[in-house]
Amino acid sequence: MMLVVTSHNGLPGIAKAMQVLREGGTALDAVEAGIRLVELNEQDEGVGIGGLPNILGQVELDASIMDGRTLAAGAVGAVQGYAHPISIARRVMELTPHVMLVGEGANRFAAEMGFSRCDLPLEHARNKWQERLRDLFPAEELDALAERKELLPLVRELINTRLRQGTVNFLARDQYGDIACGVSTSGWPWKYPGRLGDSPVIGAGGYADNRYGAAACTGYGELSIRAGTARSIVLYMKMGFSVAEACWEAMRDLQPLLTASGGYINIVAMDRHGEPFGITSKPSGGHYLVMREDSHTPEERDAVVYQENTAGE
Repeated sequence: MMLVVTSHNGLPGIAKAMQVLREGGTALDAVEAGIRLVELNEQDEGVGIGGLPNILGQVELDASIMDGRTLAAGAVGAVQGYAHPISIARRVMELTPHVMLVGEGANRFAAEMGFSRCDLPLEHARNKWQERLRDLFPAEELDALAERKELLPLVRELINTRLRQGTVNFLARDQYGDIACGVSTSGWPWKYPGRLGDSPVIGAGGYADNRYGAAACTGYGELSIRAGTARSIVLYMKMGFSVAEACWEAMRDLQPLLTASGGYINIVAMDRHGEPFGITSKPSGGHYLVMREDSHTPEERDAVVYQENTAGE
């Protein structure tokens, strides 16, 4: 069964991903094609060219991609000036002996691979950055922030407001039964320069293994890094758990971190047969998208809300 599963903000790319599968493309092709369209969505403030900047007004993009057939993976972090980190990550996977490139090295690699530069941040992202910081600094001082000796107190103050975060997850299963996952983000708005969340970290933000399934995360990425959340879900399926049971168990693992931080985690997953599942720790709930080979349009599904005292019920 061919299938695409995405986080709620995958709508701009999910139909394209399914089209790729229907035309004989691989799960990797579908994941990359779908995410590229989300990365071009200026309305999405957590991914690609619409992404909000770090504390210095710089947009830094992260992405990862993984092939469930071979367990090959590629990732990039803190990329500046390129619109499609998911495609750069795939080239890292396919053309280098490495898994992850970051910062100036990732930028250099993107240029060597022939990717076109673009001006980031776009005007709306820069305006939001100025609006957010103008209560703390006069406008004429914003561009001189990089010269400050201390940025951490400012970052801590802004992050304590629990700003909305954004990341896009794509999981796909093709006609050959191969599975792939992809994740792309601009990270936490106003973050410390160079911060990496879970999105480019294989096993934390995303993981795929044909033998068992795939999973990917959004939310407070530092937590899923600490718990190895994406791979833990796949390992729970290896142990014989259903995809739903595996996600519940991963949320139990995260519970102490969620309680201590006040953050949240969203998870989308599928087993090796293409059975999807979504779960969130946000009390307000959430949604994810599923599109099957015989679907005319994506199906929006409610994510199960994880609560510690009702876990697994």
